[in-house]
Amino acid sequence: MPKENTAPTMKDVAREAGVALGTVSKVVNGLPVGDSYRVRVEEAIRKLNYQVNSYAQGLKANKTYTVALLIPNTVDPFYAALTYHINIALLKRKYRMLLCATDFDPRQEQEYISMAQHNKVDGIIGLTYNPGLVVEENTPFIAIDRSMGPGIPCVACDNFAGGQLAAEKLADLGCKNVAFLRTGSALVNEPNKRKAGFETGCLTRGLSYEMKILDDADSFDEFEAFLADHIINGKLTFDGIFCVTDRLAYLILKVLRKLHQRVPEDVQLIGFDGIQSFGDIDYHCSTIVQPVPEIAEMCVELLLRENMLVKPPLVCLPVTYAYGGTTREKSEE
Repeated sequence: MPKENTAPTMKDVAREAGVALGTVSKVVNGLPVGDSYRVRVEEAIRKLNYQVNSYAQGLKANKTYTVALLIPNTVDPFYAALTYHINIALLKRKYRMLLCATDFDPRQEQEYISMAQHNKVDGIIGLTYNPGLVVEENTPFIAIDRSMGPGIPCVACDNFAGGQLAAEKLADLGCKNVAFLRTGSALVNEPNKRKAGFETGCLTRGLSYEMKILDDADSFDEFEAFLADHIINGKLTFDGIFCVTDRLAYLILKVLRKLHQRVPEDVQLIGFDGIQSFGDIDYHCSTIVQPVPEIAEMCVELLLRENMLVKPPLVCLPVTYAYGGTTREKSEE
């Protein structure tokens, strides 16, 4: 038994279990041993309350088993879901997550990168809006939604297909004249492809369409003014609207109600992301759903892949459509 007031060691566990020290090491590190040996070691670990020194393990393996995640915030439901699933994917592989919420601040993003590298993380996953972000060449990095240069894989959903699917769905639901509404960063990124996909879908299906695109710094009131300008005799000329995110769709829904337009009776509304109330209950609106769990798994799998040469520059994962009450088809429940 260990002396009082001292933490038990691996040798203490071996002595308690009546096995060799190497057997304890194999059990602790998840290597195969005979079932009877494993049970004895696990019982000794519980009895002695032995704690694995993961820091010491990391020094031996030249790893810290820690991955940093750069994310704008965890208030937005989409970012929150992404954070949750990345953490789950890391935990499954016995890695810990260092959460870095950047609040869209480029300077903060760079400071977090420096801090993560100083703490010798095994890699970084980043959803970043800093075009000048500097990452050391020997630090494994996986980008979400934005290609950041050679050697840095990007993981995203198929945004072009998602935009096209939204247009086709509105056409299938009887829409003839639709609008595309977008607000966001002017930075070149994968979500920008939603616009091109929507245009292609409209042209393919013969839909008449208009676009209203705002930068982050623009006033949201411009959307209200745009929609108000398209009301004739109390009726909106658009019978369908595609919003580039579910958050925008939620805000536009409020504007439409203020303008006395009924959703979905007068105008049908589709968003993008697949945000759900409390994470897994009702969709906020009819939406193009990003495969968040699969995006998270792919980010972690690519980051921890040993062979850098087989990491693709871009991985696009398929999207789906989900009914959420703002379109006229019946729920498939």
